[in-house]
Parts: sequence; C-alpha cells; structure tokens
Amino acid sequence: MIAQLLQTPFAAELARFCINLSGMSALLFGMYYRRYRDKELVTAAALFNIFVFAVLTVLSTVQFGVAAGFGLFAILALFTLRSEPLSKTEMTYFFGSVAIAVICSVQGTTLPFVAVTVALVLVGAFVVDHPRMLQSVSGTKVSLDKINVALLSDPAAMRCELSQRLGVDVLSYQVLQLDYITEMAKLNVHYRKH
Repeated sequence: MIAQLLQTPFAAELARFCINLSGMSALLFGMYYRRYRDKELVTAAALFNIFVFAVLTVLSTVQFGVAAGFGLFAILALFTLRSEPLSKTEMTYFFGSVAIAVICSVQGTTLPFVAVTVALVLVGAFVVDHPRMLQSVSGTKVSLDKINVALLSDPAAMRCELSQRLGVDVLSYQVLQLDYITEMAKLNVHYRKH
C-alpha cells in the first residue's frame, strides 16, 4: 500500500520534500544554530534550501539546457557579490543546506538513496564540526572602533595587541571590513584560551 502510494508523482515529491526539510532542519537548526546562535544565517539558508528545492524540482520536469543552468548559477553568484562576506563555517553550512536541496530534488534517484545520502551529509557535518573535534581553537567576530596601523602592515604586532585586548592567544585574524569614515574595522579572530 505504501509502496503504491509512493509511486504517484505527488506522493514521491512530497516524500522528497519531507526528507529535504528533515535534513535541512537537522543541519541548520539542530547543528548550526545550537552551536553558533546565528538566527540570520539559519533563516537565510533554510529559505534558500526551500527555494532551491522548488526551482530544481520544476526544472527537472521540463527540458532544461546547459546554458540555462549556467545562467542560474550566474544569478546565484550575483547574490554573493551583493551580500556581506560569510565566514568559512557560515558558507559551508549554507552550501550544505543547498546541497541537501539538490540531493533531494534531483529526479531519477530512489527515495532510500536520497535518504541515505542526506544522512551521510548530516553525519559528516556533525562529526567534522563537533565542538570536541577542534576544541582548542575558537573564533569570533570583533569590531574595532579604531583602525590600527599594524592591522595590515604588521600582522604579528596586531595579533599581539588583539591578544592583550581580548585576554586570549590570538592565532590569526581576517579583515572583513575597513571603514575609514567611521574609523571602524571588522575582523574574524581565531584564538585559543590561555
């Protein structure tokens, strides 16, 4: 009975959508949000997942050329040019959300294969980004109200100053934004507690 029901196009698509929502929710709400508490990225990645799933589901049912596919990726690239930079972790979780949507929406794969593939993605993300895996190093975003001269010219001196100001051992930093009008600098700082 269930096998016959799943053979109807609507039921099979609904099952794929449920697998997609379950996988995306586990990745974004179960892992990323619990670890990083970034509501904005979780909301954006979750909605992007649903939108990509819908677009790819429709595109997989019609004749879709390679040129149109490149056009779609060009549009997606414009989003990244117009938005604030994402950290590597944020970008990875965002891509993971999109990957789950793609895995679930591609036609021609069986539902068990889709479910196992999504499960493998989730297990991989859980293990690799588990807090105990790389527990000695942490990262945070820092805004400075003054642009230090050593920020770009002398990274070692800047790391030393950041270590003193933050009370941790700063291993590296990445400049996210410099604003000379307001004299502000935004940094991504990777540190280890003393």
